[in-house]
Amino acid sequence: MENRITHQLERKAFGMALDKVISKAQKGEDTAETFRSIIDMMEKILGSSWEASSYEMLRTLTCEPDSKWAHYTHRLLRDVDPKILKTLVLNAGYEAGFRGYKTSLKMSAEYQCNIPWIILMDPTTACNMHCTGCWAAEYGDKMSLTFEDMDKIVTEGKELGIHAYLFTGGEPLIRKADIIRLCEKHSDCAFHAFTNGTLIDEAFCDDLLRIGNFFVSVSIEGFEESNDGRRGQGHYQKALDAMDLMHSKRIPFGVSICYTSQNYLTVTSDEFLDMLIDKGCIFAWYFHYMPVGVNASTDLLLTPEQRVYMHDKIREIRDLSGGKELFAIDFQNDGEFVHGCIAAGERYCHINANGDVEPCVFIHYSGANIKEQSLLDCLRQPLFLAYREGQPFNENHLRPCPMLENPEILQEMVKKTGAKSTDLEAPESSEHLCGKCVDYARAWAPVADKLWAEREEK
Repeated sequence: MENRITHQLERKAFGMALDKVISKAQKGEDTAETFRSIIDMMEKILGSSWEASSYEMLRTLTCEPDSKWAHYTHRLLRDVDPKILKTLVLNAGYEAGFRGYKTSLKMSAEYQCNIPWIILMDPTTACNMHCTGCWAAEYGDKMSLTFEDMDKIVTEGKELGIHAYLFTGGEPLIRKADIIRLCEKHSDCAFHAFTNGTLIDEAFCDDLLRIGNFFVSVSIEGFEESNDGRRGQGHYQKALDAMDLMHSKRIPFGVSICYTSQNYLTVTSDEFLDMLIDKGCIFAWYFHYMPVGVNASTDLLLTPEQRVYMHDKIREIRDLSGGKELFAIDFQNDGEFVHGCIAAGERYCHINANGDVEPCVFIHYSGANIKEQSLLDCLRQPLFLAYREGQPFNENHLRPCPMLENPEILQEMVKKTGAKSTDLEAPESSEHLCGKCVDYARAWAPVADKLWAEREEK
């Protein structure tokens, strides 16, 4: 009872502070003092779960009203629908990032397993496109999670402190009615979908405005020629139309970008990034191409020099000064900020449309199924415990992955735990998958070690 009252009071205090910030920003008034009070509340709730330097960095940014990130924050406060902004910050920030994270740490210690901060799930394998290099393309279109399956995942997840959920597929918005229903039922959670954008219409945008706790990232791989070469003719314009529609309705969105040896310069160019910002995009997820699937090509893997470029460029884009007013996340090169590999529940895990609980969206092996077991039991499956025992797989966090940069490790874990391939269309052995990464890992290792040593010195 006491915890529930404390929870309600904390959430109400955060909500009131957010209302004050949004109101001031829309009136053009100074928000620094209110922001600092929010940071104080964060520190009180999270305590030593965050480094003291993180709180100080946030306080420093609030004292620099002319900085890039101050301008970025005020753009969000001005341009995003107030209900969506408040709901997402409360659910993704307070419920998932603060209160939920503390609960997940407690549960992790109690059950001696990884409890993820976020769960990625596939409502369906069905898709209206077939993009080169997409892991989902290998699954076929005959599997799906029922609404009851997804509801079970979220309900059991909240008991473990998990209040953030991502959807991919397939094309998740094929199931948008069930997703909206899920968001309505679990109004204290933050939901996000990776989508090709072709199913975003007026009615869907109205739903987003109404529920407030769901937003999307539109997949795009460069300008029209390079994007449509991978995603199919006409997709580029449909993606831009979806962005324009959401921006006109003050709905925040991001983009999801798979970078390869062919498009890495384009998707980090000033011209491309400025176009995204003009469209209203507020953040970008960058994903390193992975050779997943029996027929996946290794030609799209980056050279060491190309990967160094991406490592440096993403940091330049989101630097405290310069770069762009766009928050960029590089899934493969940002391991230093999350202590290496985040899979198997260390920070996240993946549940495919058949219910198989996998370590990672790129690692299609499992020994547990959510349709047959509880979420907690799935998180305690042998493969996940092997991940927990081995993480981080490399003290150089620029070499975090047990498949891409340390291919011998994934093979060993799969063999040791008896995990099975979850690709029902064309099962791929871990030896075959990791074999495609051996040359890449060997070439990247000395370059990554040199880059890591230089960063450590700084």
